[in-house]
Amino acid sequence: MKRFATLLAMVCIACFAAAQPAAAQSLLRDAETEAWLADISKPLFQAAGLSPANAKVVLIQDNSINAFVAGGQIVYIHSGLIDAADNANEVQGVIAHEIGHIVGGHAVFQNDGGYTSITLLSMLLGVAAMAAGSGDAGAGIIAAGQRAAIGKYLSFSRVQESSADAAGVRFLNSAGVTGRGMLSFFDKLTAQMHRYGYYSTDPEVDPFAQTHPMSQDRVETLKADLQKAPSWGKPLDPDLERRFKRIQAKLRGYVSEPATTLRLYPVADQSAPAHYARAYAYHKSGYPEQAAAETAALVKAAPQDPYFLELEGQILLESGRPAEAIAPLRQATELSHNQPLIATTFGHALLATEDKANLTEAEAVLRKAVARDHDNPFAWLNLGTVYDRKGDEPRTALATAERANLTGDTRTALVSARAAMAGLPQGSSDWVRAQDIAMVSQNEMDDKKRKGRRNLQ
Repeated sequence: MKRFATLLAMVCIACFAAAQPAAAQSLLRDAETEAWLADISKPLFQAAGLSPANAKVVLIQDNSINAFVAGGQIVYIHSGLIDAADNANEVQGVIAHEIGHIVGGHAVFQNDGGYTSITLLSMLLGVAAMAAGSGDAGAGIIAAGQRAAIGKYLSFSRVQESSADAAGVRFLNSAGVTGRGMLSFFDKLTAQMHRYGYYSTDPEVDPFAQTHPMSQDRVETLKADLQKAPSWGKPLDPDLERRFKRIQAKLRGYVSEPATTLRLYPVADQSAPAHYARAYAYHKSGYPEQAAAETAALVKAAPQDPYFLELEGQILLESGRPAEAIAPLRQATELSHNQPLIATTFGHALLATEDKANLTEAEAVLRKAVARDHDNPFAWLNLGTVYDRKGDEPRTALATAERANLTGDTRTALVSARAAMAGLPQGSSDWVRAQDIAMVSQNEMDDKKRKGRRNLQ
C-alpha cells in the first residue's frame, strides 16, 4: 500500500510538471564534445536504422547519473553520467540502450518549447543565459520538465527496459562495438539500486538507477547476450578513449568547484586532460595568468589542435583582450573547417574589438555559422549586432526575430519579423523567412489566447 501511494505521488508530480512552464534545463554546447558524441553514437544510430543526420546525443548540465529519451530521435545524457563513466565505451553502452527506447517508441511525453543552453566555453560573456537548440530537442526538454520530475515520469516498465536492453545489445553487436562498457556501467547502477532501494527519495540516489531498474535477471541476460558476440573481445578504440578523457576533464573543470577540480588534477599531472581541467578551474577562479599558462602548455604540445586554440582565444577574449584573441580563434575556425560554435566565438571576438574594420569579416564568419547551425541564438545575437552597426535595420530585425523564435520569446519574434518584412524586398529569401517566423509566432500567440479562454471557462 505504501509503495502504491509512492507510485501515485510520482504520477501526480509528473502530470503537474508536464503542465507547468519548463524549468530552464541547461544544455552544454561545446564543439569538441559534440563532435565526440557524434562519433561514438554514429555507428549505433546506423545500426538502429536511424540517420545520424537526424538523430543525435544532447548533453545536459546535471550532476546526476541519468540518460533519457523524450520523443524524436534524440538521446539526452546528463553531465554526471560522463563524470561517472570510466571510459567512452560505457557511454556508448548507455546510448545504445537509449536508442532502444527510441526505436521502441517508449518516450511517454511530447510537447513543444525551447530550452536554455550553456556553452562549455562561456564563462563571463553571459552566453550561459542564451537559449539554443532545435525545436525537437526543445520538445524533449519541455517533456522532461523539472529535474526532480525527470526521474518520475520517464519510469519505463520492466518490459520496455528489457526490450531496450535487447535492442541496445543488437545495435552494439551490429556496429562491431564491444558490450563490455554497457555491462560494466549497468553493473554500477545495479549496485546502486540495491544499496538505496528502487523508489528512494534520497537526493543522493541517481535518477537513472530509479528510472532504469536493473534486476539481477536482466543483468545476467545482458551478460549472456553480450559475451557471445564476436565484438565482445574487441579492444576499445584508443582515439575515442583519448578524446573521452579530454572531454571528461574539461567538463569537470567547467561544472565542478575549482577546488574539487584541482584536487582531481594536481599540478604534478602534466597530461592534456589535466591542463584542460586546470585551465577552466583557474579561469573560473579569476586567475587569468594561470589559466593562460595551462592553455599555452596545450597549444605548445599540439599547435594545430583547433580545440586548444579555441580555449586560448576564449580565455583571452573573456579576460578583456579581444584583439589578442582574434588570431587563435581565426586559426581554430580554419582548422575546424568553420565549425559553427567556434566560428561564432571568433565572430564575437571580432565584434568585441569595436573596430569597424572587422565588421565585414565578422559578418561573413557569422553568416556561415548560422547557415550550418541555424539554431544558435548567440550567433544570431552577434549577427544582429553586425547589422545594427552597419545600419541595416531590416536585417537587424530579422536576426532579432530568429533569436527570439529560438528562445521562445514569441511576442518579440512576431514584432521583429513584421519589422523585417516592412524593410526587406518582398519575395526575397530574407522576406520569406521573416514571413514564416511571423506566421508561426502569430499562430502560437493565438493558441495561447484560446487556451487561456478555455481555462477561464
